Amino acid sequence: MRNNILKEAKRIEEDSIYSSKSHFNTARFWSNLHLWLGVPAVMLAAVASAFAFSEYDNHGLVGFLAIIASALSAVNIFLNPNEKANSHHNAGNQYNALKNNARILSEIYLNVDGNNEDILKKMEKMNDKRNDLNEKSPQIPRWAFKKARRGIKEGEADYKIKN
Repeated sequence: MRNNILKEAKRIEEDSIYSSKSHFNTARFWSNLHLWLGVPAVMLAAVASAFAFSEYDNHGLVGFLAIIASALSAVNIFLNPNEKANSHHNAGNQYNALKNNARILSEIYLNVDGNNEDILKKMEKMNDKRNDLNEKSPQIPRWAFKKARRGIKEGEADYKIKN
């Protein structure tokens, strides 16, 4: 039974590594998009305001800048990239915690003489957590998963301390 628990703990650990890195990649995208939409909108609004109060006749330029600033702000509000970034970041952290729990189960608890029933309960709890995260986490875009897989293959998820 311990061998089967070890295999399942390793599966949960591997799933969690891919899921956490994918969510962190997605969070980074949404966070960057929030900045790329928000900063220019604020700057254009400030420039349009400055031109509006200048002594030069810049109505066309002021109107154009105001329209662009409004459009960027509207897209930012509609997409709500900051909320999406936070949601993916939180999911990534939760998958990271699950990965750590699976690793500790396979590396520590299974190597200590103890009650198999206690270890089985820990495994069931981790499996329930994985199922809950899979159900409630935002969907990961395919590109974010591919980037995570590439990073993992390049050793980004490896620990310096090896077994």
